[in-house]
Amino acid sequence: MSFSAAYSVCVVAKDAAGIAGNIFAFGLFVSPIPTFRRIIRNGSTEMFSGLPYIYSLMNCLICMWYGMPLVSSDNLLVTTVNSIGAVFQFVYIIIFLVHAEKSKKVRMFGLLLAVIGIFLIILFGSLQVTDSQTRRFLVGFLSCASLISMFASPLFIIKLVIQTKSVEFMPFYLSLSTFLMSTSFLVYGLLNEDPFIYVPNGIGTVLGIVQLVLYFYYESKSREESREPLIVSYA
Repeated sequence: MSFSAAYSVCVVAKDAAGIAGNIFAFGLFVSPIPTFRRIIRNGSTEMFSGLPYIYSLMNCLICMWYGMPLVSSDNLLVTTVNSIGAVFQFVYIIIFLVHAEKSKKVRMFGLLLAVIGIFLIILFGSLQVTDSQTRRFLVGFLSCASLISMFASPLFIIKLVIQTKSVEFMPFYLSLSTFLMSTSFLVYGLLNEDPFIYVPNGIGTVLGIVQLVLYFYYESKSREESREPLIVSYA
């Protein structure tokens, strides 16, 4: 196989992995819909926290900017997935603000303004860097740190599953979507030789595998326990 043919195959494989990552990410973006249906139905945010959507919005905005041609010219699929993600998170935050009690509403609105302010600082600050490679490194470092912090958030759920020996708080399809999305962008980043993409998604892939292993382990264990015959004793 000639070099040009091998390069073409690599480009096609990279794009295929990026498109797959976009598709699997959509599963993550729509996963909170049942929660927000309940919020709208009850007219209250109850005990739900809006912080995950604030963090996700920040992550999507930074990663979206990293994928823009002004920062990196070869990461369009990173921009598309994070643009869609930012829209979803913004809609979730607005719904949360509408139905939250006053104290939560003020806090969430303040955090939303902080996220927008920080993103604008990153955006305009990076544009002041004239060297394109330095700009890519700075924004890439921030997007990598943001992704790693987002992928690290399931550690609390993993700890909870181990403590309770129950997968009640770790939905299977959410864990599967996380694993598939991370793996897709891990491959995408490797083929694109972009450590700012493959490093955090490599971590996300490992954590996704851990979640799936724990899910099948405790799910099968609970099934075995439910099949155990009841021993009835008579006094």
